[in-house]
Amino acid sequence: MATLLLALAIIFTGLYAGFMLTFQISVMPALAKLPDDQFLPVIRRINEVVPRPVFLLLFFGIIAFPAAALAVPVDGRTDTQRWLIVAGLVCAVINHLITIAGNIPLNNALATAESASPAAPDSEVRAAFEPRWNLLHLIRTLFTIAAFALLVGAALS
Repeated sequence: MATLLLALAIIFTGLYAGFMLTFQISVMPALAKLPDDQFLPVIRRINEVVPRPVFLLLFFGIIAFPAAALAVPVDGRTDTQRWLIVAGLVCAVINHLITIAGNIPLNNALATAESASPAAPDSEVRAAFEPRWNLLHLIRTLFTIAAFALLVGAALS
């Protein structure tokens, strides 16, 4: 059971890290080239579409599966394996904290900026959103990639 849980932790974290990296290296750079009046509706639509069941399964799975893998007693698990799983879980939790405390509030502010102040120029709305969101996304992407690498390391050690 512990092996299956660690495998699921690796799979879910790898898929989530791939999703985050795809945004980092392709989606956001492509959107950066759009003019303000196109960028804002597209990013708003992305923010509406992303939090659907498959994404949420991955989002919660990168916490649940490593935690479950730790909770199941295993004969022969080394301290190194245990600490690598713990470190991977900590990186996943940091990703979630950044998402919940940083990216989601920015997404919500962007969504309400449209209705609360239609007179605000698109350039101001974008300037308040894009640089900060991109920085937070880079940081959480790096933590998620680290979580994946640590979990793979646990499986290989």
